[in-house]
Amino acid sequence: MKKIIIISMFLTAVVTYSHSAEPPFGFVLVNGGSFMIGSPANEIGRSSNEMQRQITLNSFYMGKNEVTQAEYQELTGVNPSFFKGENLPVEQVTWFEAVIYCNLRSEKEGLETVYIINGNNVTWNKNAKGYRLPTEAEWEYACRAGTTTPFSTGINITSDQANYNGNQPYGNNTRGINRATPIPVGSFEPNIFGLYDMHGNVGEWCWDWLAEYAKGPQSDPSNEKPSGYRIFRGGGWNH
Repeated sequence: MKKIIIISMFLTAVVTYSHSAEPPFGFVLVNGGSFMIGSPANEIGRSSNEMQRQITLNSFYMGKNEVTQAEYQELTGVNPSFFKGENLPVEQVTWFEAVIYCNLRSEKEGLETVYIINGNNVTWNKNAKGYRLPTEAEWEYACRAGTTTPFSTGINITSDQANYNGNQPYGNNTRGINRATPIPVGSFEPNIFGLYDMHGNVGEWCWDWLAEYAKGPQSDPSNEKPSGYRIFRGGGWNH
């Protein structure tokens, strides 16, 4: 299978990688496969547009952590984050800035840049072997890590397992901690795929435009038609 690398950004970036060789330090291989994206009709908190459908994905490499402030500043020379800390996830990053970060990282490592930027217009060269954002389907597949429950931890997730507003637990579950701030990446146990902070801490940018989903099975889908809104996933410390 073709292997690609992905980045995940209050908002941060998680990065994917499109090179066929061994991934750089800090990336894990997410083996491709098929899964049901979306939520079943009886799931608590389900929105009407979360209809389930089968998705098949190729393998890809994904950064095991959200991009840190140190990593972002090293490449861009700036740190836009409100909450400062080298090992905290970079936040206050726009989708456009996340795309630029991906290209800068590709250039630094001598890889072909994935994104072609013309003013405010960004197109994805799917033949390029550099860094990019995950599609929404890749993000959910990576987050679910083979599970079919509302969270990769099961039918509930506690504030001892993720950094979110524990005063607003899922369903009628017991309240937990509200830290009211992002925390260093990798502070909790990873999911089965070896990925950290897929639930909580900061939201993570995806490639896709917000759009109605096509019905029926799909392979490596992405919403390419501009709608005015880009997708981010994963919740955050204040949700």
